[in-house]
Amino acid sequence: MDYLAGLNHSQRAAVEQTEGPVMIVAGAGSGKTRVITYRVAHLIRKGVDPFNILVLTFTNKAAKEMRERIMSVVGQEAKNIWMGTFHSVFARILRVEAELIGYPRNFTIYDTDDTKSLIRAILKEMNLDDKLYNANHVYGRISSAKNNLISPQEYNKNEAIMAEDIANGRPQMGQIYLTYAQRCYRAGAMDFDDLLFKTNVLLNKYPEVLHKYQHQFKYLMVDEYQDTNFSQYLIVKRLAAVNENICVVGDDAQSIYAFRGANIQNILNFQKDYPDVQVFKLEQNYRSTKMIVNAANSVIEKNQNQLEKNVFSENEDGEKIKVARAFSDNEEGKIVAEAITQERALKNLRYKDFAILYRTNAQSRAMEEALRKINVPYKLYGGTSFYQRKEIKDLIAYFRLTFNPNDEEALKRVINYPRRGIGDTTLEKILVAADQQQYRLWDVVVNAQTFLDGRSANAVSNFGLMIQSFQAMAKTNSAFDTAMHIAQHSGILKDLYEDKSVEGLSRYENIQELLNGIKEFSEREDIEEKGLDVFMQDIALLTNDDNDKDPNADTVSMMTIHASKGLEFPVVFIVGLEENLFPSQLSLNSRSELEEERRLFYVAVTRAEKKLHLSYATSRYRWGTLNNCEPSRFLDELNPACLELDFKPRSTVMEAGGNFQSERMAWKQKDTESFSKPKPKVVKTTSILPKAHVPTPGFAPSDTSTLQVGMEVEHERFGFGKVVNLEGNRPDIKATIFFKELGQKQLLLKFAKLRIVQ
Repeated sequence: MDYLAGLNHSQRAAVEQTEGPVMIVAGAGSGKTRVITYRVAHLIRKGVDPFNILVLTFTNKAAKEMRERIMSVVGQEAKNIWMGTFHSVFARILRVEAELIGYPRNFTIYDTDDTKSLIRAILKEMNLDDKLYNANHVYGRISSAKNNLISPQEYNKNEAIMAEDIANGRPQMGQIYLTYAQRCYRAGAMDFDDLLFKTNVLLNKYPEVLHKYQHQFKYLMVDEYQDTNFSQYLIVKRLAAVNENICVVGDDAQSIYAFRGANIQNILNFQKDYPDVQVFKLEQNYRSTKMIVNAANSVIEKNQNQLEKNVFSENEDGEKIKVARAFSDNEEGKIVAEAITQERALKNLRYKDFAILYRTNAQSRAMEEALRKINVPYKLYGGTSFYQRKEIKDLIAYFRLTFNPNDEEALKRVINYPRRGIGDTTLEKILVAADQQQYRLWDVVVNAQTFLDGRSANAVSNFGLMIQSFQAMAKTNSAFDTAMHIAQHSGILKDLYEDKSVEGLSRYENIQELLNGIKEFSEREDIEEKGLDVFMQDIALLTNDDNDKDPNADTVSMMTIHASKGLEFPVVFIVGLEENLFPSQLSLNSRSELEEERRLFYVAVTRAEKKLHLSYATSRYRWGTLNNCEPSRFLDELNPACLELDFKPRSTVMEAGGNFQSERMAWKQKDTESFSKPKPKVVKTTSILPKAHVPTPGFAPSDTSTLQVGMEVEHERFGFGKVVNLEGNRPDIKATIFFKELGQKQLLLKFAKLRIVQ
């Protein structure tokens, strides 16, 4: 049993306990994958048939790595283990049993694009407004229902669900779901969510099938159990009900996928589900220095809802965590890029030893530009390069067309985006007419009444007039004003704003970030020509980048924190540590949301092996306005003994080892203080940070459905104010409130927690 020799006491105990319910609480960097693989290998060495072992993972990569490791211990028998992602394993079962629920064994699996395409077709047939019933939103609603095991029939019988759809102005949602399910069934197709939903139906409706797999899978192991949703939880519980040889592995402190339906209560309540469970805690972190582990612990201990554990490291003490402060996201990018260059030279590191992590994809822009300027190679993970993202390319195509209407690729890209009634048939007619007359496409567009007829002629003609209006605007206005005008009047901003999915929000933020970049460009004092056309030349140079990089190339890694889970790097930079960015403004409505943000920060910190850098900006553009930013509360929560400030603090309290609360207060009181580098010229705004507000004792948010203009309200952070305007429809009503200590501010009522005073 040589494979057990390299395990520590806790790891070995978890591997050898093969019978009964087992929970392995695996702290960050504690050798979780090794324990899972050796435990499976140990089962096989003890004589368990690999066909009787089921191992469920969340990624194909994890399953592949585990199988290879098991094979190195037990040989070819490892190929017979039922191992894979939830979706792949249960698709395999459904292939065998599908006819029982009316599907052919060779059923089609629809991917996300297939699903959305079918939804769009249904919306069109039902004559529904595809802006109100956005395909992404509908898809998310159906997915959520399936993951909570709500069938179309149950959905349409549930009065609370139907009432919610009516209140949101989408009373036909239930009928869409029903029609969608019928179409999939008729086509012999299942989407990704169906693979779990239909497995639950199968196991619930056919006891003989449940009995068959309960006795086949005598030993179950589930990796990343904290990331399971309700549907996955029920399948696992049913399959394990006979033998109860179930082992779940995970870390509640790394549960960061609630937005996908993951339920942290599954791991927190495992001991209630199985009272005789044996719990093993893998608490030794082999990845990071003591300094990094201690810092991570000092943050995550602030969460109330968690499993007790004491993660520690016996590695070297390591360097203190550097905290950098910048004026803006652009300067933050410069600080990070220079730090990478310095550390690489001083410590003989490779570029691939560095990673930059951020809360939102939009933050990559400033980092990318700073790295490019000093020729630091990088690769984006979990997303495309900022300027290669579809929404960015769409808006840039409008810019290109404004300055060069003969740019045919740009014209074809946006002539019907957002949709304006110029379909493929009309575009084909334009192409044919241009070809026959030897005209450019733009010539046909501006003379549409000559070459086309009816509605299509009007639609194309209106498009041409819109582009001509952009051209006139560009001649007399700044780069930012022109860009904002095009973003608004092209319809792109409206189209993305109405998409309330996670992806839609990200795309909307990316457009905002592009406009922020243009605003900063137009504020620069080191260049004379600041037109949008000059900015476009800069962008053209930036986008001439080869995205098909060698995966083993020596490049800095850039990704969101969500995408970094499971990875590790010698040196990590976590950027944008500002209130309302990280933690996100959308995650401050409840303790559970805030605790998930804190877990996300914990995941980010524990990606670092040797050195960790943190940074924040004191100002950041938002829709062309420069706003002051407060340091993130997570900086306050770090043990100050682990930190080294890379700047002179404004507060003597911080110099004495205090926290960032004093830095925030000092920033509010003295926001004009100069730094070591000259402050860039910015547009002055009336936006200032509020003074610290102590909520009224017993503060509790009111029901704002009765809120009216003129009412006085209290906000937990912003203090007392008066409602001066309400606009929009539920649930997206915006309130404009004049706060005594803050001034005028717009809040979305569904996120704002307001107490109505009168």
